Amino acid sequence: MRIHRIDRYRVRLPLRTPFETSYGRLTEKAFDILLVTDELGNQGMGELVPFEQPDYIEETIETARIIIEKHLIPLLKGAEIHHPQDVSFLFDEVKGNQMAKSSLETAIWDLYAKRNGMSLKTYFNDTRAQIPVGVSVGIQTDLAVLMDQITEYVKQGYQRVKLKIRPGYDLKPIEAIRQKFPELSLMVDANSAYRLKDVPHLKQLDKYNLAMIEQPFAADDFLDHALLQKELKTAICLDENIRTLKDCEVAFSLGSCRSINLKIPRVGGITEAMKIVDFCKEKELLVWLGGMFESGVGRALNLQFASQKIFTFPGDISASDRYYYEDIITDPFEIHNGKISVPDELGIGVSLSGEILAKYSTYETIYSK
Repeated sequence: MRIHRIDRYRVRLPLRTPFETSYGRLTEKAFDILLVTDELGNQGMGELVPFEQPDYIEETIETARIIIEKHLIPLLKGAEIHHPQDVSFLFDEVKGNQMAKSSLETAIWDLYAKRNGMSLKTYFNDTRAQIPVGVSVGIQTDLAVLMDQITEYVKQGYQRVKLKIRPGYDLKPIEAIRQKFPELSLMVDANSAYRLKDVPHLKQLDKYNLAMIEQPFAADDFLDHALLQKELKTAICLDENIRTLKDCEVAFSLGSCRSINLKIPRVGGITEAMKIVDFCKEKELLVWLGGMFESGVGRALNLQFASQKIFTFPGDISASDRYYYEDIITDPFEIHNGKISVPDELGIGVSLSGEILAKYSTYETIYSK
């Protein structure tokens, strides 16, 4: 298989409601859809998901575009790709830039599956037709509004709620949620907002029966997380720290966490994600799938990957209308009884909506043989 053409949609979708974390406030999501075409005319789709500011990790959508055009596409030119895993090896000489790599690597997985007349989930182990999903809730300082939001999500059937927290916004909303929903699967996500001095405060979270506390400390820290985990009954989950299998090995060796939020773009694509899943299974680390405000393209990829039965904890996948008024695929994802169906069609199983893309995107060719 050889790559003959790569096209790109630059998309901006407004969010239904602003989403606030300790990093800041998001009102719309910019992302790219990459269309990768082989010599037979088969086409795969991948999504480029970095934020516009280097706050979640170092990559931004602009820096990723540069890496894709100047460094990754040249590595694909003329390369004979026998399997999508070859792409990971091709990209090894480019350090970091995992989200840039993932956008092309996942598109080539989609292309490969379509070329072989298969659904992408065929390449994964022990999959399901439907998966339970959770929802992520941003910082909402009006407690009444927050409780109305969570009540609505519970009513819609979401099987787990993740609440974004930061210093000064943690104990009060968590206590309110627990009082109203004592049995709800509830976790919190700090997005690196706390420091080691906050350990006594964070220990108070143990009394709320949380599923886990995600990323309390810095994105490059493993030692302080290990110290905190020794002090807590509640499991720590690492997110921003985990870029490679090696990061998982370090976290496990130090005791930095008991759970991994796996995001396919953040680890460079499916090939590395599969290695991390195998490691977590071997070491009995809880692994679950996170999200990056993906459109239907990235959401479909996540559903395909999360269909593996090892993903027992509901991930941050959600229905299309959780974040967006309109999705860019022809059949947006819906939640039914707390679950979303995994597409059965070829590849990732979705088609783009030309009408919606015309409203929210610009189109260009970035490589043609």
